[in-house]
Amino acid sequence: MPGTEPDTTIAEWIAAANTHDSAAYLAFFTDDAVLDDPSVGEVFEGHAGINEYFQSYFIGYDTQTRLLSTEPRDGYLHVAVEFTGNFPERRVGGIFDVTLTAEHKIAHVRADLRR
Repeated sequence: MPGTEPDTTIAEWIAAANTHDSAAYLAFFTDDAVLDDPSVGEVFEGHAGINEYFQSYFIGYDTQTRLLSTEPRDGYLHVAVEFTGNFPERRVGGIFDVTLTAEHKIAHVRADLRR
């Protein structure tokens, strides 16, 4: 069970992603948040862009995310996860490097798959 407030925020964000509820997922982000995902070759900006990402890669592939670990790093949290879903690999590891505001909202995410 997560112990710190940032860990709790990350666990709740991933739980919201697994419901495929766009509003619940987006509520974790600041209005001007940026999600950079080199594995898909795009940067998604603001709620509209991040919703496009969520619709395509989470809802579209019926993705479920399992939280493996969180590790504080210099100014961000390094989050290791495992994705399962209706994509060619069916199961793949991934990371989210997440920058949170003082209010524990997500300001920036660098997402990537581990193959």
